[in-house]
Amino acid sequence: MSADSRTTILSAVRKALVPTAPRPSPFAGGIQYPDPRQQFAEALQVVGGRCLRVATLAEARAELESAGLLKPDRRICSLVPELVPATFDLADVADPHTLEDVWLAVLPGEFAVAENAAIWLPTDRLRHRVVPFLTQHLVLVVSSREVVHNMHEAYQRLTSGTGGWESGVGFGVFLSGPSKTADIEQSLVIGAHGARSLHVVLCDG
Repeated sequence: MSADSRTTILSAVRKALVPTAPRPSPFAGGIQYPDPRQQFAEALQVVGGRCLRVATLAEARAELESAGLLKPDRRICSLVPELVPATFDLADVADPHTLEDVWLAVLPGEFAVAENAAIWLPTDRLRHRVVPFLTQHLVLVVSSREVVHNMHEAYQRLTSGTGGWESGVGFGVFLSGPSKTADIEQSLVIGAHGARSLHVVLCDG
């Protein structure tokens, strides 16, 4: 390529550049819902999960029993013992590979997002962060008062130091729905490489 051709091409590229614009504030707004809890439940159903809106954890336990999730002969990891007691102590597990046969994991979520049914799951209380991904079935427990409207509000909360990055949590994840993939022939498969089901308990108590 000659020097003249290169100059011509680069000049044309520079002329085609989009003018710069001020960066918008990431927390300037976002969608608002009349009933964010109802929106969360509907969004969770769309992505393959199930929302249990309950007044007490006892009510939620009855729902989980009817769903066939509480099997005392299977390994259950629970950080919410008042809902479901654990069958082993996670603190005694040295090798995370031994968690491959966990049937059910019951974990507390920090808050929920109505827009996309995401749950912020900090793992500072988890000895092994692989738990929500290795378990066959996952139950997340969130207070019904801790539902934000959209991801703008979610990120604002994370950067404000409440259960987020600035509060010392080294790792966390937004989790929405059970494991799923549609890579093969565009056919949706639930539980392909993670939890086969997700129940989110929105508890008033």
